[in-house]
Amino acid sequence: MSKMRMVLPLVVLLLGGCVVTPADRVVVAPALPVVVEFGAEPYYYQQGYYYYYDNHYWRYSHSRSGPWLDLPRSHYPKEIRYRGRGGDGRDRDGDRDRYKDRDHDHDGGYR
Repeated sequence: MSKMRMVLPLVVLLLGGCVVTPADRVVVAPALPVVVEFGAEPYYYQQGYYYYYDNHYWRYSHSRSGPWLDLPRSHYPKEIRYRGRGGDGRDRDGDRDRYKDRDHDHDGGYR
């Protein structure tokens, strides 16, 4: 009987730790279009969500001030463009030092 009195509280404590709770509701923002075009800042707005692009990663939020969640890679766009930049955005200075560029053909083809 005394053994039963010791085991019963232990069983009650162990079973009390086995509580099943429902998981939080997971909401993922809609996928981005195939091509995303940015203005001056790396933010994009679509269907009630703000998307933020930083260092090759996308995040999304209902508010531009966050909190930000990671966007699944399956929702990433295929291409990113920047308004006001030529081509892929690497030539940001408008080619104004083209004569200082060693690869630019400014010598009329003489090498």
